[in-house]
Amino acid sequence: MNKIVALHKEDLDVVVQPAVGWKELNEHLAPQGLFFPPDPSPDAKIGGMIAMSCSGTNAYRHGTMKEWVIALTVVLADGSVIKTRQRPRKSSAGFDLTRLMIGSEGTLGLVTEAVLKLTSAPTNLHVGVATFPDIQSAVRTGLSLTGSGMLIDALELLDAESMKAINMAQVSPITWQEYPTLFLKFSGSVNTVKDQIVSVEEAATQNYCKTFEVTDQTDLIETWWDARKAVGKALLAQKKDPSDVFLPSDAAVPVSRLADLMVESQKMLANAQMVGSVVGHLGDGKSCPACPPVVSDLSLMGYMQRDLTLIHVGNIHVVIVCSKDEKERGSNVISEIQRAAVKMEGTITGEHGIGLSLRDMLVYELGDETVDVMRRVRLSFASNSFFFTG
Repeated sequence: MNKIVALHKEDLDVVVQPAVGWKELNEHLAPQGLFFPPDPSPDAKIGGMIAMSCSGTNAYRHGTMKEWVIALTVVLADGSVIKTRQRPRKSSAGFDLTRLMIGSEGTLGLVTEAVLKLTSAPTNLHVGVATFPDIQSAVRTGLSLTGSGMLIDALELLDAESMKAINMAQVSPITWQEYPTLFLKFSGSVNTVKDQIVSVEEAATQNYCKTFEVTDQTDLIETWWDARKAVGKALLAQKKDPSDVFLPSDAAVPVSRLADLMVESQKMLANAQMVGSVVGHLGDGKSCPACPPVVSDLSLMGYMQRDLTLIHVGNIHVVIVCSKDEKERGSNVISEIQRAAVKMEGTITGEHGIGLSLRDMLVYELGDETVDVMRRVRLSFASNSFFFTG
């Protein structure tokens, strides 16, 4: 089930089987000048990306997985095969079963084929890296860019400890300055990119930027952006023992409440005597901590200075790496952060999904009545409980 079935260049769509990887797909599309934007974990496959309604760094400009799926072929629990719709991008024919399947985590059926939207490959690609004396200056710069309406390709923020983790794990050939760092991606016409870079540098300078570099060299673009994408591996390298556990989360909030959730997350981590990493996507509205078991002496203004923090402002992930003896304490912190997000009119998960571990929290967020509707929908697709009940 790992075949690229058909490419319709004129229609800007492609038909694929579920085990095709997004990186493999883009390698296939590149000679045609085409591009599939969603870019989660490098090893992610299309089937899993659909099941989880994934996101990625390109979501800042291009949106998440659900924006890039046209139609699905799905096998239901009783063995019947359905096609959710035809290939046109626009259709009002019946219920939107495509969107219903996206993010259903395999509880409604198994995707065997997908029709995906494509777009033109980015042209005149540039990547920028800006370092700041403190996390607040970097955040202010990011917020000024998102508030300006400037449509750059991506905007990522890693704090000093995140950069330190990348260096310690040696997941990048570059030894990075260990300051809060913005990673930015630009593409478009020469004049558009030039104007965007000038605007970003002005915003960064106003917020006491230490260094600002931009490259259009292909090898440097890959090296710089690969460092951003390698943060997950760097966090896993924080394990001090094979028995240490990795506790992820990805609560999401309206962007206007992002700073509030960040502060609350850091308070909770400090109260639990754990240092956390906040990793996220700018513009998506999400949060998550990763923390090795170290006591932090955070002050209110320094909440983000001692922790591993990666932000796309609007989407923050908190991941906790701790010993197995501290798993319960770490899990309690994650739950507290999720509850805080719900109180801010947010959600317990922006892109990772519910799975088995968050079933009770789903009821906390949406209530019994809403979850009961989901159960009835599931039963209508899989009344024999062939798929897990969720």
